[in-house]
Amino acid sequence: MRNFDLNLARVFVLLYETGSVTATAETLHVTQPTVSYSLGKLRRHFGDELFRRTGRGLTPTAGARRLYDPLRRALAEIDGTIRQSDAFDPQTMPGRFTVALTDLGEATLLPRLLAAARERAPRVSFTVRALDVDDAEQQLRRGDLDAFVATPVLTSHRTVRIPLFQERYVAMVAADHPRVRGERVTLEQLSAEHHATVFGPSGHVVPRAALAAHGLLDRVVVEATRFSMLPYLLEQTDLVAVVPEYVGEVFTASRRLRLVRLPFETEPIEVALYARHESSRSPSQRWLVQFMAEVLGERVSRAQLPPYAVDPEPSGR
Repeated sequence: MRNFDLNLARVFVLLYETGSVTATAETLHVTQPTVSYSLGKLRRHFGDELFRRTGRGLTPTAGARRLYDPLRRALAEIDGTIRQSDAFDPQTMPGRFTVALTDLGEATLLPRLLAAARERAPRVSFTVRALDVDDAEQQLRRGDLDAFVATPVLTSHRTVRIPLFQERYVAMVAADHPRVRGERVTLEQLSAEHHATVFGPSGHVVPRAALAAHGLLDRVVVEATRFSMLPYLLEQTDLVAVVPEYVGEVFTASRRLRLVRLPFETEPIEVALYARHESSRSPSQRWLVQFMAEVLGERVSRAQLPPYAVDPEPSGR
């Protein structure tokens, strides 16, 4: 390793994490032929193909997988040593970031993010795209996104997952719903009511799965792709919708709606931030990830609803 160029190590780590010559070139601010030339030198040095081209980009070989952790750790240590002289100052430096959120994220998390940014980073601006969980990691890899927030657990060696907070589910109904009253709803009541649910590209599947688990899918009369339509729909009807609690708190604060406890527990979901590995981020992206984790990780529930009922009271009172 005496004659090994550390710049080649950075190219290797980025190729491993992005799976893309184009994304690696953009991150390093060099041309694609320069990256391809560096890859050729890496292959000759290690006597290994290192990456094979597939339909989803460059796939590492077994030899590349053995090299990745030691080289990544070495680069992280070097980067940590020099980072202070290569920092992003959001007070004085402009930055534009592209993040992907669900419609729930746009309604509940984006206002918090922008309010904090106006105070801490006056020269920073955001482009927000609709989250497509099937393509989000590829968009991150290609450099089309700087970060995204999602509930599904996505596992890829090319991204890191940073937990933000956990959510449980509640039922949401109109404030003057004619039958669902009080602080909780029974399973018998849920079975008698009609439901609205959401099923779309955001990957937020728990509400629909909960209805299916209790044989209530045949009670669904409307299925939409966005949670943000629910407040308008429920205010004008006697439908019931299962929603994440924090989202319900935001909706009920401004609409004629109420939250009630479900008669069963649902698996809590964990909302998480996804980004490239730290060694693959630019100084501004490192700031963004830390900023989003700090601001969006501050989950404080305002709801004062009772615990889940173990023995739901019968309906018909």
